[in-house]
Amino acid sequence: MSETIAQSSFSVVRGRYAPSPTGDLHLGNLRTALLSWLFARCAGGQFVMRIEDLDRPRVRPDATERMLTDLHWLGLDWDEGPDCGGPYAPYIQSERISIYGS
Repeated sequence: MSETIAQSSFSVVRGRYAPSPTGDLHLGNLRTALLSWLFARCAGGQFVMRIEDLDRPRVRPDATERMLTDLHWLGLDWDEGPDCGGPYAPYIQSERISIYGS
């Protein structure tokens, strides 16, 4: 019984970074992404990229693509996200509105 409890209390770490595409990547966003990525990778877990684009008036054209490109250039990678898919797609929040409505 205690072995079952011990096994079930541990799960795969899923680090997540969810920037708002309202402009270019800045140092604070980079720090948050890096810390989440490091934690997930050091724990042998997964890193998930999700885009928080629900503040439509502030969303800037091409900001998502620029941020993803910058993060890749810096050496960060993710297991799930808008550019690579995954089992919990979609990873762009505005595409999930129908899920939340049901």
